[in-house]
Amino acid sequence: MAGGAVARVLVDSPLPQLDQLFDYAVPERLRATARPGVRVRMPLRTGGRIADGWLVELAESSEYGGALSELEEVVSEVPLLVPEVWALARAVADRAAGNASDVLRLAIPSRYVRAERSWLAAPGDPGTLPESPPPIHGSASGRVEAGIAHGERMAIAADPRPLRLPSGEWVGAWAVTLAQAAAHALAADRSALLVVPDYRDQEQLEAVLAASVDPRRVLRTDARQSGGDRYRAFLDATRDDARIIVGNRSAIYAPAPRLGLIAIWDDGDPLLNEPLAPGVHPRDAALVRQEQSGAALLLAAHTRSVEVARLVEIGWVHDVVPAGHAKPKVIPTEQQAALEPGSARIPSAAWRQAQEAVREGPVLVQVARPGNAPALACDRCREPARCVACGGALAIPRDGGEPRCVLCGTSAAAWRCPVCDGTKLRAVTVGASRTAEELGRAFPKARIILSDGERPVLAVGPQPALVVATRGAEPIADGGYRAVLLLDGERMLLRESLRVAEDCLRWWSNATALGAPGAAVFLVGVGGALATALATWKQGEWARGELATRRALRFPPAVRVASITSPPAAVARATDAVRVVDGVDVLGPAAVDDGLERAIVRFDYAAGARVARELRAEMIRVATERRRPVAGRGPRRPPVLRVRFDDPEVP
Repeated sequence: MAGGAVARVLVDSPLPQLDQLFDYAVPERLRATARPGVRVRMPLRTGGRIADGWLVELAESSEYGGALSELEEVVSEVPLLVPEVWALARAVADRAAGNASDVLRLAIPSRYVRAERSWLAAPGDPGTLPESPPPIHGSASGRVEAGIAHGERMAIAADPRPLRLPSGEWVGAWAVTLAQAAAHALAADRSALLVVPDYRDQEQLEAVLAASVDPRRVLRTDARQSGGDRYRAFLDATRDDARIIVGNRSAIYAPAPRLGLIAIWDDGDPLLNEPLAPGVHPRDAALVRQEQSGAALLLAAHTRSVEVARLVEIGWVHDVVPAGHAKPKVIPTEQQAALEPGSARIPSAAWRQAQEAVREGPVLVQVARPGNAPALACDRCREPARCVACGGALAIPRDGGEPRCVLCGTSAAAWRCPVCDGTKLRAVTVGASRTAEELGRAFPKARIILSDGERPVLAVGPQPALVVATRGAEPIADGGYRAVLLLDGERMLLRESLRVAEDCLRWWSNATALGAPGAAVFLVGVGGALATALATWKQGEWARGELATRRALRFPPAVRVASITSPPAAVARATDAVRVVDGVDVLGPAAVDDGLERAIVRFDYAAGARVARELRAEMIRVATERRRPVAGRGPRRPPVLRVRFDDPEVP
């Protein structure tokens, strides 16, 4: 087609065969509003229905020789899909054998007409740029400042202590480092993306930014906002003014003009794992976006993830040695056979320290799980006790009696260990509520504060108190905790996962960093390399050793993996398609639910693009396969082929 405008459109659909640009004619009535980046509606010839999509680009002609269908309408005249976000979505989708439209669904919030109209009517004042921001906390000789100016990729160990802001509020020192780094990028009239695991971290970052930059230059984007507020923040991000954008995992896709910095806090936190297709981790998306934009990348954490350790080892990310960090006072201790009276599962040394410290201020007690009921394991081999009926965890009811399943309530009176054939059970951990009750009886004059997923507490004052918190729900304490007790370490390590040791070290390190300078931190019931890494505060060395072990076993992240789930015949065809690629090996398949099988494909990073193409082609073949109905049985179930690259649940 020549002589008229042609719109190249991405259909908003999860079907893999539609993950491409389709040409449509732009009718005369839409010529003024059909611009790249706008939402549009257009006909699909299959079924004659109208579909939603994104106008990616305009062209003068089409390679298609026939008559083009016309666009139905322009839904919104605001170009929400900016070119850099489209390039990022296309790249990460191709890397994960996914659909670009699925990535855009994460990147661009739902439209709110009222918010859009008010935004168009009132452009707003973007505020002023900071002048001469202070040196970045923890940066040795301006190393991070220079890295931001030159667009480097950097990994830094955060300062393990809380800091007091001029407003009197206390935050983690890591939040000060990231906020000051963003201020340096903003001072150069460049945007910054700050990605954190959850709202607790976001609150700390926003508190620091409120005291250091013009609040009008800071945009928040997360699921806790109302739909209208989130959409308005996204619209603000599409303007040409440099901004600091703070949010959770989907914030990595936010539009950011003249991007100067991408910073991620604690990239190994499981909350950053993207559950929605195509399941791209924000760290991987950040690496792609950094390469496309030339912005600086800053990965900060108390415990370096094994993925970042690999990037540092191969030289793709530079290791920044922090300056002026004091090492916490961590004391590993084994469980004692004889406990102090009333001290439950707390060793005597930690018990005495808690008694002394609680007179001066708050004391943190970290536990593994919420609730009251103790979790049970085999007394002989420590295998977690599971229900024979449904596989749920076994626990002792609050009112006592025989152990029961926490899910289906089945009695476990005749339980037998499937590993060692033992019949005796032991309590390996007690929930946060029960721990708070026990400590309340043991410390009758102390105030008890409970913080977990159902009763979150963001901050506590400097007054004496015992704060019982589940992992990840520890509040910030004014001045830091006077002592920290890390309980249930043995129970945390019982979880079946490749990453269990890394996760535990992260939970313990983050809780340790909440202590006041010089405060004693007791790690209870854990020894070996993990306890040594925490006590010496050399988590980076532990991550390097863990990487070497995984490389010997060909476990991620030494190699990449992809999981394939489908009926047996489709799994066989998909695995045969990728076996021809050099460096690929296949584990399985193994049976899963509903008659499906699952296979794991392992491959080197250099082979990732080809493996993704082969599996993508197989997904399209399965999705477009025609199946005839069986007489008397109705229509057959549509075929299923699910592919997930870098699956966090593998192995």
